[in-house]
Amino acid sequence: MTCPCCSEKPYEDCCKPYHSREKYAPTAEALMRSRFSAFAIPNGEYLMETTSPSKRQFHNTKDLQEWGEINTWTKLEIVDKPSMNKVEFKAHYTDEDGQNQIHHELSLFKMIQNRWYYVSGEFLD
Repeated sequence: MTCPCCSEKPYEDCCKPYHSREKYAPTAEALMRSRFSAFAIPNGEYLMETTSPSKRQFHNTKDLQEWGEINTWTKLEIVDKPSMNKVEFKAHYTDEDGQNQIHHELSLFKMIQNRWYYVSGEFLD
């Protein structure tokens, strides 16, 4: 299977090693791509684990899992990487009503003990 993150690599060679905890994403962009894939598969546990510990109180695994399940994630577009800890992206998906949607966000990531975490996102558009 081709990786859902749109890298055009096989899933086994792209995001799966992060999802299976064989290794950690080496960059903010790699983490962002692996989180998109985690919505597409879906893998709410991974999404929660890769959220900054200081922000986890605002999320829960069940909701993250459900958000992945009720939508069909179709395309990830990296728009910009303005710094090593920020990634602007557009996540294309079809919602539960069959409507095409685009989630456009500038995400902030933080390195904690040699591991990248998602901190927050600013919705754009």
